[in-house]
Amino acid sequence: MRLLRRALVMASALAVPQAWLLAQPARPAVPRIGYLSHGSPVSHAHLLEAFRQGLRELGWRDGQNVAIDYRFAEGQVERLAALAAQLVTERVDLIVAVPTAGAVAARRATASIPIVAISVADPVALGLAASLARPGANLTGVSYSVGLESITKALQLFREAIPTASRVAVLSNPRNPGQPAAVADIAKAGSTLGFELQWLQAAGAAEIDIAFAAMVRERAAALFVAPDSLFILHRARLAELSSKHRLPTMHGVRENVDAGGLMSYGPSIVAQARRAAVYVDKILKGAKPGELPIEQPTTFDLVVNLRTARALGITMPQSLLLRADEVIE
Repeated sequence: MRLLRRALVMASALAVPQAWLLAQPARPAVPRIGYLSHGSPVSHAHLLEAFRQGLRELGWRDGQNVAIDYRFAEGQVERLAALAAQLVTERVDLIVAVPTAGAVAARRATASIPIVAISVADPVALGLAASLARPGANLTGVSYSVGLESITKALQLFREAIPTASRVAVLSNPRNPGQPAAVADIAKAGSTLGFELQWLQAAGAAEIDIAFAAMVRERAAALFVAPDSLFILHRARLAELSSKHRLPTMHGVRENVDAGGLMSYGPSIVAQARRAAVYVDKILKGAKPGELPIEQPTTFDLVVNLRTARALGITMPQSLLLRADEVIE
């Protein structure tokens, strides 16, 4: 009898916590963000941190009140479709796509999950949005679309830096859906300014080496690199080859100049990554992406690497240095 009473007491004690757990309200599920990038965790770490910093400033912390699932294509555009499909299958609440190729892959993967694009090329021309003011579908964000005017300005600045260079190689990525428009603008601007342009393409590391061999063979005097996340991924290799072959370079993003390129002119993609957090915050709080205007860049920075200029034997004009937003000594 004593043993039976003890067993009943133990059973009662075990039942109390179980009943208490059942009585507790369910913890709300935190929003899940899918982060889809054409780059790698290393090459794009600064962009990822800028995005997370933007979220923190708005009260969102990864692993606490929001969960971020990361997918990186490591520079391989062909992987983006499968990575985007994974995020859709896992039913994330929102997808952040970086940059153009990622945005295109995400948009093709879903017409319902909200997408916030970072540094996407002209989203209207690519069919990703009905208009910048009212995208109308499930994609919004920040555009890198710089247009003919800024491309012309970049080439003008390049000419000031290297006035004797007439034959300029242009390197672009044929796998980037936003590159045709950029290449067309470079062609127009180059023709207007009297440059003889040598067109080269690279979709991977090996093709970058091949492109440089062609530049040397055709005696290019300088290199204009079309903005592309692949060239950010391989920025160290680009700087190494440019130095080896003594080719001054102009880029669309400062990351390449930090790595050793000569100069860049364009919007800050770090600022765009931080700005994307504002869109995420609004959507998680109920806003519809199709009603959030897509922002275009309004500030363009000129960055000059004076160390690289000295190594190449280039004397940068003082008038150009005075206009630079940053000079790397």
